[in-house]
Amino acid sequence: MWRVAWSISPSFLRYWRAAAVSGLGTYVTLFALQALVVLDLDGTASDVGWLSSARWLPFLVFGLIVGAVVDGRKRLPLLVRTHLLQAVLLLAVPALWWVDLLSLPVLLVVVFVYGTVSVVSGAAEMSLLPRLLERRQLQPAHARVDGADAVASTAGPALGGALVSAVGAPVAVLLDSLTYLYSALTLRGIQLDEPPARTGVTVRGLLRDAVDGFRYAYGASGLAVLAIATHGWFVGNAIIGVVLAPYALRNLDLSAFQFGLVGAVGGVGAVLGAAVTTWVGRRLGTGRTIILCHVVTALGVVAMVGAGSRASGAWAMTLLMLGQGLYGLAMGMSNSHEMSYRQLVTPDELQARTNTTLRSLNRTVMVVVAPVAGILADAWGIRPMLVVAAAVFALVAAGLAATSFRNVRAPV
Repeated sequence: MWRVAWSISPSFLRYWRAAAVSGLGTYVTLFALQALVVLDLDGTASDVGWLSSARWLPFLVFGLIVGAVVDGRKRLPLLVRTHLLQAVLLLAVPALWWVDLLSLPVLLVVVFVYGTVSVVSGAAEMSLLPRLLERRQLQPAHARVDGADAVASTAGPALGGALVSAVGAPVAVLLDSLTYLYSALTLRGIQLDEPPARTGVTVRGLLRDAVDGFRYAYGASGLAVLAIATHGWFVGNAIIGVVLAPYALRNLDLSAFQFGLVGAVGGVGAVLGAAVTTWVGRRLGTGRTIILCHVVTALGVVAMVGAGSRASGAWAMTLLMLGQGLYGLAMGMSNSHEMSYRQLVTPDELQARTNTTLRSLNRTVMVVVAPVAGILADAWGIRPMLVVAAAVFALVAAGLAATSFRNVRAPV
């Protein structure tokens, strides 16, 4: 099935290559920015939380309206332009560093603007794929994209750790800016006949369209149960995203390179998950596959908690790697089923609005939870917050299993 999605369209090949390369650079940057805050700017867990909030706050501020805007425009040219702008914004980080003007507040501003462009870019990218492929090819295509993302998540943290250790974070961010440039140039080669952009669009019309997208996502689409469960997953993920770096670098006293290796193991898990996800989905169905993934995620976080016990450094790193591996495995298996199911039940004219509405509320969870998680981690300790995250993931799995969603079976 993957071979069908791979061979059906040269345009999909370009889409996949652009996503793979820019994804690698993004994982390098995500690692480098956290390391920059903790190691170079002497930041705390709460500072990492503010960094995460700055990245996701634009989804809260602009997300709902962006979906309406993108649904009224040609998606491919918009995606190319936003990738070029993202490259320029990321170049600002090393430029500011080299002239000694980079502080935490300045970094947060740059990350906020970058996040704003990412809202538009993400809306265009997610709603473009259904125009490149037939409906039956969406899940295998998403699995292929997830596989590339998993490879990036494997190599990215290790490469980021090596770069940070060798030459510092600015070079790592510079690498990502170049990958966005490559992505934009690659996407320009796609041949796609899209519907013409809408004309005569008014602010009132955009607001009405945004409301229609929200109503569809949580009403007629039947996506509400999955959407709420995904919001819960983002609560747990926000906690992990805030506490993992200080947990590894300070509590467990790992080096930046060792922390990068831990992240790479998570990427290996994601590669395996993406490789088997179509096979698992055929046997378990969409609903049960997603539920299984949430159970595996909870077990992975339990292993991370165990890494902080009074054990040797080698044993602690082994447990942390195990936890990251399970966490990545679950992500690699789950995402393609969630995305393809969402796109299968959504008409083309609502793709961007539905996807961006759900993504915006997911990122709103990140904005709200991340700083709170950082503050609570500073006050209570990091391991208790990891326990909270494990409990959240377990509740998400139980909640989905208690509904009819467990019987959902989309074509794979």
